[in-house]
Amino acid sequence: MSKILMITTGGTLASSHGDNGLEPGLHGDDILDKIAGLTVGFDVDKEELFMLDSSNMQPENWSELAQKIYDVRKRYDGIVIIHGTDTLAYTASALSFALQGIEIPVVLTGSQVSIENPIADATENCRAALHMAASGCPGVFVAFNRKIMMGTRASKVRSRSFDAFESINYPYAARINSNGLEVNGAIRRPSNQRCILRKKFCTDVYLLKLFPGISPDIFKHLKMMGIKGVYIEAFGIGGLPFKGRNLSEAIGQAVEEGMIVAVGSQCTYEGSDFSVYEVGRQVLAHGVIETGNMTTEAAVTKLMWVLGQYEDPIEIENMMNMNLLGEMGASVDWYIG
Repeated sequence: MSKILMITTGGTLASSHGDNGLEPGLHGDDILDKIAGLTVGFDVDKEELFMLDSSNMQPENWSELAQKIYDVRKRYDGIVIIHGTDTLAYTASALSFALQGIEIPVVLTGSQVSIENPIADATENCRAALHMAASGCPGVFVAFNRKIMMGTRASKVRSRSFDAFESINYPYAARINSNGLEVNGAIRRPSNQRCILRKKFCTDVYLLKLFPGISPDIFKHLKMMGIKGVYIEAFGIGGLPFKGRNLSEAIGQAVEEGMIVAVGSQCTYEGSDFSVYEVGRQVLAHGVIETGNMTTEAAVTKLMWVLGQYEDPIEIENMMNMNLLGEMGASVDWYIG
């Protein structure tokens, strides 16, 4: 019988109606009572770490959650985390980087409707999470709508639908179907891995989405704010303006002054290639870091994590360019040291 720890952090799944709308209010016992039939065959412990709407989740919470998982990981076969959906993909990516080499499955899930609602998707999502947590496949994952995604590839793409999350630019880690849990063998990790806890995140990071007419002066303001790293969602396959309002030149100045600038695409699918057009090559010449087909959530949390571990610009660039956990490209280097 697999021993599973369920960590609750709040979110819609654990919500009930309050004076100001839905708010987290259900505790671990309440959730386990609702899914009692699903836990047959599992030995499930519970622990309430937070009671938060995930919009209120902060990097400091990621660090606390990572520490908790690290401390208890050898006592369990797997861990399920109940989390709000709105920032779930950020937390999944953050935990992936903070807990590289984790020896057990850590599975985040939530729901679009409270578990108190008879038509809630919460039950099916908990079922998928429990089975993935008992799969013996180590790593950080997201379970939603009978699909299992790698933590660094999940993204919330729908605001209301039960099919809220997709695996972006990467195969699903597993699926729940009539045959049960079918795990994609390609995502299995080395059996001899060893977890290294690195839970520090730099919060002096900014996410900038381009639009026509954006002022290059934004980088002066970011510098004044003490921002150390910026992730830019550029146009299409990779383009930023260098005529009229010359953003490319402003980025070059920011890089010269020590700011780390990473660039990707606003498009959800297929990633970026800034070498295709002149509007991309211009900014590459200024020493920015291209993130390829990473999700925004993974790119932002990776930048926060890397800046939390390193100060040397060369080390930062090397780590940002390394495929640590399948967050970029099509293969994994399996860096855990």
